[in-house]
Amino acid sequence: MSERASWTADRSADERLTIGAFARRSGLSMRALRLYDRCGLLKPADVDPSNGYRRYHSSQLFTARLIEMLRWLDMPLTDIAEIVSAPGDGGAEILQSYWDRVERRIAGQRELVKLLRTSLLGGERRFAQYEVRVRDVADQLVITERTRVRREELKDWANEVKQRLTSSARAYGGPSADLFMVFHGPVTKDSDGPVEVCVPILSTPAAHDDVVTRREPAHREAYTTITKAQFDLPLILSAYESVQQWINDHELIRTGPGREVYITDVDINDADLDDHVCDVAYPVE
Repeated sequence: MSERASWTADRSADERLTIGAFARRSGLSMRALRLYDRCGLLKPADVDPSNGYRRYHSSQLFTARLIEMLRWLDMPLTDIAEIVSAPGDGGAEILQSYWDRVERRIAGQRELVKLLRTSLLGGERRFAQYEVRVRDVADQLVITERTRVRREELKDWANEVKQRLTSSARAYGGPSADLFMVFHGPVTKDSDGPVEVCVPILSTPAAHDDVVTRREPAHREAYTTITKAQFDLPLILSAYESVQQWINDHELIRTGPGREVYITDVDINDADLDDHVCDVAYPVE
């Protein structure tokens, strides 16, 4: 059985190997071993103080081969260090979390390639991947919170406010419809909105209650439904653009700012990549 095929099979626990022998056995280069020593990822068992020669324990071969395998996943050394040092099943959990992030990124990139391809083809096919429809939205009383926030702060702020307002809404018969977030201005590295989170409710809070309310007037809105894979930047911007283009093509007028209407009972953080998570919409007439 070859060394590579038996990468988890180590020899006796007290065998010491020179860096050259350890490199041959592990499949890592001596240069890589020196790098992993410097960054604390894989320290030698001992270093001769007189000449600096490194010696490794044979039981470290598992860690060395594990590092080699993880590097094949293009995993950063910082993530590898967390896996190697994690107790119990922690390493497997960190690996799964890393791969989930990779799959989300790949799914988003796949959707972006589809969009770019249709954009390069031009004409009517440019926004073919988005189906835009129109619906009537009833007058709603909402509890709301509005602030100025830049792109790098938006996700954390929005998650916190959504949870808090949703909890508060239960005292007033809500959420009685889908929560939505209104972008009153661009949110970029340089622009800060403002942005407003709205949760529809049924009953009017008392004057002394610590919530802000307003009425969202009845309106028609053009919208398209997007998946989790299409939700993150920059792909979600194409959904906004496609709805705007559809509105122009159908000679409608936008009567309010763009918004994201989040599908009730769908947690974006836990959703699968193909799950529908929200609508990108504009009020129109």
